[in-house]
Amino acid sequence: MSTDDTLRTVTEIAVAETGLPAAELTPDADLRAMAGVDSVRVLRMIARIERTYDIELEDEDVFGTATLAQVAVVVDRALRDAA
Repeated sequence: MSTDDTLRTVTEIAVAETGLPAAELTPDADLRAMAGVDSVRVLRMIARIERTYDIELEDEDVFGTATLAQVAVVVDRALRDAA
């Protein structure tokens, strides 16, 4: 799986969990600054990502990210560590 594939899946999950249109959820958009995206929605998104990939992300990694591109990198790293 490539980072592009991971980013695509993470974006699909973000769209489903935030209700925002995909056009607004660009890879470099700061999730913390987006209207309607609060910490509960981010936690739901992370939980869904963990279920989708059957991984557990470290809190410090999750809270150190602001963009979907950064989340995709964290997911890819967790997938490599789990392999």
